[in-house]
Amino acid sequence: MSTTVKAEAATRILALGDSLTAGFNLPANAMFPVVLERRLRAAGHDVEVVNAGVSGDTAQGGLERLDWALGDKVDAVIVELGANDMLRGIDPALTEKSLDEILRKLSERKIPVLLAGMLPAPGLGKEYGGQFAAIYPRLASKYNAVLYPFFLDGVAGDTALNQADGMHPTRAGVEVIVERMLPKVVELLERAKATQ
Repeated sequence: MSTTVKAEAATRILALGDSLTAGFNLPANAMFPVVLERRLRAAGHDVEVVNAGVSGDTAQGGLERLDWALGDKVDAVIVELGANDMLRGIDPALTEKSLDEILRKLSERKIPVLLAGMLPAPGLGKEYGGQFAAIYPRLASKYNAVLYPFFLDGVAGDTALNQADGMHPTRAGVEVIVERMLPKVVELLERAKATQ
């Protein structure tokens, strides 16, 4: 009698975000989730990174489509939202409320999270900037999420790594983002394996 061993399914990471995740103006093979999956697989991790980025999305928009985006099986989630809230001057308290609800829902499902933060643009003023900047570390601490403080770390402000609009990374910019974020994503994977 032969027994078949079922292969372990790849760890599934959902990348829930806006145009920075969706890969605005980039070819499919240069989008953040695709590059991240490629780098993780090259490092020996059996993963699938699902692109749930929607250009123009706010934190509220991400919350509204969370249940649909999660689908049947998700082992971990990268949450990259808030940049559009900041650019539109949405009250940081509303942004935090939406992000809090996203993290609460994921926490209830025992799905580990990497929260990718955003820094406020300098022109928004000290008060708004201070309130916005405090959102990510506060929520990461509240829900014990892995925190990557600034999604565009090493890329923001560098014309060589940004498209003409100065806000969206080029193919080379995405490579820098993934390179810098990789250790935190590996930490997220370790948490996901511990909960499986």
